[in-house]
Amino acid sequence: MTTLVTGCRGRIGSTLVSLLHRDGHAVRAASRTPENLAATADALPAGVPVGVPAGVPVVACDLDDPATFGAALNGIDSVFLYAAPSGIDAFLATAESAGVRHIVLLSSSSVLARDPQENPIASSHHTVEQAVIASPLTTTLLRPGSFMSNAFQWVQSVRAHGSVDLPYPDSHSSPIHATDIAEAALAALTEPRLQGAAYHLTGPESLTAAEQIGALATASGHPITVNTVTAAAWKESVAAFMPGPIADALLAYAAALDGVPDEVTSDVEKLTGHPARTFATWAQENAAAFRP
Repeated sequence: MTTLVTGCRGRIGSTLVSLLHRDGHAVRAASRTPENLAATADALPAGVPVGVPAGVPVVACDLDDPATFGAALNGIDSVFLYAAPSGIDAFLATAESAGVRHIVLLSSSSVLARDPQENPIASSHHTVEQAVIASPLTTTLLRPGSFMSNAFQWVQSVRAHGSVDLPYPDSHSSPIHATDIAEAALAALTEPRLQGAAYHLTGPESLTAAEQIGALATASGHPITVNTVTAAAWKESVAAFMPGPIADALLAYAAALDGVPDEVTSDVEKLTGHPARTFATWAQENAAAFRP
C-alpha cells in the first residue's frame, strides 16, 4: 500500500513523509514544485520546511491543476490531502478511478463555526469537506485549530522593536504543534480503527496571545512588550499582506475569545497515544527566531 502526501514543501506534509518512511510504509511525496523538495531534513532549523528523506519518490501534484492528478495518483491506496477547493471534484474523480480507498483531509476547526460557508476562513475547508464526504472514499477529517507556528507573525516586530501590537492580547486559543498534526495523520493513515471519523485537534492548553508572547520571551531570554492597539490600527498594519475580509474574520474570532478560554480536546492523544506538545516546547524549539 502506498500513500500520497500532498503539500510536502510545508512542515506538516514533509514531517508526515518522514514518519511514514521511518516506519517502513511506502510513500510518495507530492508538491506543486517537486524540484524544490530537497532531502535536507536534518540540516534545517525548526520552522523551516524539512524536505523529504532520500529515496522517497517525488511527484508533481498541483491541487489547482487536474492535469497533474493522474500520474500522482497512479498506484496510490491512500492520500493525505490539503484542502484546495478549485480542483477537488477532479481530484476525487481521478482518485476513485485510480483505486484510492482512503483520504485523510487536513481541514480546519473553523468549519465547526456557525454557517462555515459564510466564513471567509472556513469556506474553502467546508467546501472540500463536503465534497470528500460525498465521495465513495473512506474519509478521515483532521480539524486543527490555531497553529503554534502562527507565532512567527510576531518575529519581525519582536526583532525590530522588542514588542508586539495586539488588538486583543487576552484573546485565547489552544494552538497545536505541527508535529502533533503530522503524527495524528500518520495514525489515521496506518490504523484502520481510527479511520472514517472526524478529529478536532488542539494543543494541551488554552493560552492568551499575551501568554504565548510571555513564553517566547522566556524561551528567547529577552523581554517582549505587548502593546494593546485598536482593531482598526491592527487591520491597517496587516493590510499589505492580508485581505480585508480575512482580517475582519480574525478580529471577530479574537474578540469572541477575549478573556474566554478556547476549547481543548484530547483527540491528539486519542490518535497518537501521547499528550499534545505544549507551546513552551515550541517556543524553546524556535527561540532563536525571537532574539534580537
